Amino acid sequence: VEFSYPPLKPGEGHNSQSLPEEWKYLPFLALPDGAHNYQEDTVFFHLPPRSGDRTTVYGVSCYRQIEAKALKVRQADITRETVQKSVCVLSQLPLYGLLQAKLQLITHAYFEEKDFSKISILKELYDHMNNSLSSTSLEGSQVYLGLSPRDLVLHFRHKVLILFKLILLEKKVLFYISPVNRLVGALMTVLSLFPGMIEHGLTDCSQYRPRKSISEDAGLQEHTSQLNDYANVSAADISNANSVTQKGDRKMAGNHALEGQKANVPVCQSEKTCNGAQSSNDTVQRLKVPSRASPASSESDWETLDPSVLEESNLKGESENTASEQAENIPSKGMSTESLPITVQPQANTGHTVLIPGLVSGLEEDQYGMPLAIFTKGYLCLPYMALQQHHLLSDVTVRGFVAGATNILFRQQKHLSDAIVEIEDAHVQIHDPELRKILNPTTADLRFADYLVKHVTENRDDVFLDGTGWEGGDEWIRAQFSAYLHALLAAVLQPDNEKILSDYGTAFVAAWKNTHNYRVWNSNKHPALAEVNSSHPFQGQYSVSDVKLRLSHSVQNSERGKKIGNVMVSTSRNVVQTGKAVGQSVGGAFTSAKSAVSSWFSTFTQSTQSLGD
Repeated sequence: VEFSYPPLKPGEGHNSQSLPEEWKYLPFLALPDGAHNYQEDTVFFHLPPRSGDRTTVYGVSCYRQIEAKALKVRQADITRETVQKSVCVLSQLPLYGLLQAKLQLITHAYFEEKDFSKISILKELYDHMNNSLSSTSLEGSQVYLGLSPRDLVLHFRHKVLILFKLILLEKKVLFYISPVNRLVGALMTVLSLFPGMIEHGLTDCSQYRPRKSISEDAGLQEHTSQLNDYANVSAADISNANSVTQKGDRKMAGNHALEGQKANVPVCQSEKTCNGAQSSNDTVQRLKVPSRASPASSESDWETLDPSVLEESNLKGESENTASEQAENIPSKGMSTESLPITVQPQANTGHTVLIPGLVSGLEEDQYGMPLAIFTKGYLCLPYMALQQHHLLSDVTVRGFVAGATNILFRQQKHLSDAIVEIEDAHVQIHDPELRKILNPTTADLRFADYLVKHVTENRDDVFLDGTGWEGGDEWIRAQFSAYLHALLAAVLQPDNEKILSDYGTAFVAAWKNTHNYRVWNSNKHPALAEVNSSHPFQGQYSVSDVKLRLSHSVQNSERGKKIGNVMVSTSRNVVQTGKAVGQSVGGAFTSAKSAVSSWFSTFTQSTQSLGD
């Protein structure tokens, strides 16, 4: 890190190259592995919170490279023919697409200066972002800028629902593709299908420690009610001799050719405090951090979490750490949970969603309990993983992950994940046969997925109508998944619900009920779900069209089906290309055969006559 504004470490200068221990992987995330293969790229990544603060730090990095001879001012440390730099923003708000749009413009302008010592533009970016962004930015559609479920459905088709269910089951899911912008775009778009997940469901998704143990300073673990600064700016720099040597360097242990490497990265942190947050009486509304610690920050083992723990002793124990006004809502030692259930009251429809801090999840929840507490208690979301973070995949404190990687070493070690999603081929590789069986879509699920695909593909060839309508658009697709999840939650609450749940998959529902996110959701009461239709959106009698749909799905997704399909396509192509020649060849062969048979028959007849004579 060659420059950061404000400094990454309070009390140090903007040019300090030292990093906080929690953020030691920052240069490898901001300037990704294999970056030399692309002229420019964009990275979304998550950093763990610093000094006891439990809020994820959201990073967006824009990378570019330029020939050293094009620079107007060539500094002494630029000794190679190519210079690679990343300009990075670290934010307290998950506004990935919005930050990317602003950052790409600034990065382009920064490179156009052809003088990397002119860092005033980075300071201006920091001030501009803090003046223009606030927690209210999470309420509109701009939080989804650049995330297109429409493109996701066009590419993955019926498999989108399998990805959705994989994450509901909190499995270890690895996304793979290059370059990084395609990787992080697809991964975050899948997460955007979960109601409220991008806005409020990722605050606890990067609770991990670097490989070296971090010494804890009790003096740094102070919690504050508000965050002062949202964004921080910096730039990353690495100069290469050429692509060949860079490639060679990176094959060795996957490092960023550490010789001559520097990275400038901006950070969301106040200079006045040691933990990146401070109290503020600013008139601008800020995103408040829940005042209680989440279950992930407690020392209790996640494996012991069961409904009884959540409903009784766990809540009683956690009440000691909550604010006094929250403690009133938690059953006391002498009361049973039945007499005082945790209830999330339905809110009046005032045009915007009312969020309440979840007493168990620690997330900002709506009246239906959304977002689900998937990315909590050791389940990580890492849109991009550097090779230096590889150990996290087998870390005993990490119970699961949704992670993205561009390095083939991640993909080759299949034993570390439950599923590998190869984005290029839209292939979801699930290793465990039992898990494949659990995720095998039901007839109702196939109808739902087919409904999405048909609406998305309907007008895509019309240049004027493509993507402009409500049906088949991005917001429409998110609304369908929201309705699907709400119906599933409502169905779980119904008595004698076996038949209803069979439409979602009996085995799937049974597996989902064993997950952390279900147990947290089920520990609260959500009366608003009483108004939701508990039936599967596409329940109904089995028909001939369902048989066709099932056959089509089987052919598309089974290895044998793919091989048969490829052979049929290949055969058709060959017949079309060589039809005339084939016809002539067949005709000639038939004539030859006819002559041979005639000759044989004549000989046979003559022999018979001779025998008769």
